[in-house]
Formats: sequence, C-alpha cells, structure tokens
Amino acid sequence: MKAVRHSESNQATHWDVARRALAGWGALCGLALLAACSSSQHSPALTPMTQYANGQTGPLGYDTHVPAFASENFAPFNRQDVAAIALREWRMFGSPVADADPHDRPEPTSPALKPERLPGLWQRIGEYWWIGQAPEENEARWTGRTDGNGTLFSFQRDGNYAWSAAFISYVMRIGGANIRFPYSPNHATYINAAASGNNPGISAQNPANYAPRLGDILCVGRGRSRSITYAMLPTSYGFPAHCGIVVATGQNAPPFGKEISIVGGNVDDAVSLTHVPTDSTGHVSTPDGRSYDSRYPWCAILTPRYDADMDPNSGQ
Repeated sequence: MKAVRHSESNQATHWDVARRALAGWGALCGLALLAACSSSQHSPALTPMTQYANGQTGPLGYDTHVPAFASENFAPFNRQDVAAIALREWRMFGSPVADADPHDRPEPTSPALKPERLPGLWQRIGEYWWIGQAPEENEARWTGRTDGNGTLFSFQRDGNYAWSAAFISYVMRIGGANIRFPYSPNHATYINAAASGNNPGISAQNPANYAPRLGDILCVGRGRSRSITYAMLPTSYGFPAHCGIVVATGQNAPPFGKEISIVGGNVDDAVSLTHVPTDSTGHVSTPDGRSYDSRYPWCAILTPRYDADMDPNSGQ
C-alpha cells in the first residue's frame, strides 16, 4: 500500500473537508467549486488529491492531468459512458476474454507474452496512471513497464506495479466522476470509502440483495483476502482485491447462461472481459451471500452516484 504522508489528525481534518464538500453537493452546485454539477456551467471540478488504504481521503484540489471534457463535465456523469469507456479500452487490448479460473492460468515466462509491456500498450497503461492518480503521486509516472524514474523494471516484478485499480480510477476519471470517486492505486481504498457510508459520491451494496447495474463496480478480495465479506467492510486496513466495471447485464449466453459481463484491468496483463454467473434476477450471490461464481467470492458492489443512466447526447 502507498505510504501515508499526513498525520492521523490531518487525515481526519482533510476527510471532514471532503465529506462536508460532498454533503453540501446541492447547495454548491451553482458555485464555481463544483460547477460540474450543472450542465450549463463548465468549470474545472475539485477532486480528492490523496487517498489512504482505510478509505479516507486527503485534501481536495484541481487535477491538471484530467482532460477538460471530464473535469468540466461536458456530459453528465452517466452509466452508459463509463461502460463504453471500459469497453473501448478492452477493444484496444484485442478484446481478450478471461473466463478461466485465475488459479488455472499460468504466469507468462517471457515479457513478450505480456500485453502490458508491448509497444502502444505500455504507454496506454501509463495514461491510466497519469490521469487516474493525483499528480503528486509517484504512481502517476508509472507505465506498463517503467517506474516513476522511467527505468524498465523486470517482468517478474510487475506485481509491484499492478495497475488494475489504476484502470478503474482512469475510467471513473475520464467518465467525469470528479469528486465522487476515491481514486487510488489500491482497490481496497475505494471499497472501504464506499462501504464507510461517509462518502455521498459512492456507496457499497451487498451482493446478497443487490443486482449489479451497468456502470457498477463488482469487487472481490484476492489471495489471503478472498474470505472478506460485505459484513466485514469497511476494514481499518488495506487488503489485496480486484474489481471490474459492469458493461453488460441480463445476458443469456455461454458460458454460464444467465450472466453479466465485467471489464477489468491487469487481468492476464491486459484489459479483459470476464463473464459472471447470475441467477434469473441478475444477482451474483444467493440471499445468504454465497457467490454463484466458484472463481470469485464477490464481497461488494460499488455504486457511484451517477447523474444519469444514459448519455443525453449519445449519437449526436
């Protein structure tokens, strides 16, 4: 997990500032601070500049790495655009499908077999870091094969530069989430922020009683944290996890019949699509919380506070 650069008291102070800013969303909509709330105004929006593994956030600021169309919300923050952005990135990586159990997929033995290190793609991952993370973070300078100093790292060490959370952060940022998403190189940061109940920009839903919708974020503990359940959230610590953005729902197709599709980063060293089994109502878990997916014991579904389901200017 990234180092914490502020004292505990400063963390609490900064989080209180962020929480008050979000709580006063409606009242501030007419102000330049959060002009992105209004479709008639286009001014840069504030965004969290520092994140912590327990889900707290640091001070707010203006991120100069974010394109104007996103930071100024040229379109309302909506589910359709977020899913479309994730699918665009998936197509860029060759539209790989990762439905095999991750424990059955061997690690490549050569850097040439890792899409993240190939010409054109390692730079794209650099954009995920550059745009998705705050400018002062060292991770903002990482790419798919180089560290913050531009030094090529060994492909055997790429786990130290895992970019799956950077991908989610990038899609949310480009989609226009602005202050509503806790951008981080660690999934646990925004899982805990959503589960805390203190962040009006994003919340966490129990897979046992909520069916994922387009643009939601489906999450699971990874490795030693596979046993983390919704009831255990938020944790007071960071933990290894993985999340994917829901890009299709209500499917009736192979390999599971009833299923949804999610797109995630750093899956087989690429942006990959995974099919997730559901019941007839679209739930990924039984009412008692048991995942229908033997590969992934889903722990939470994150629901960003979207302005709309669809892009009002789609096709125009």
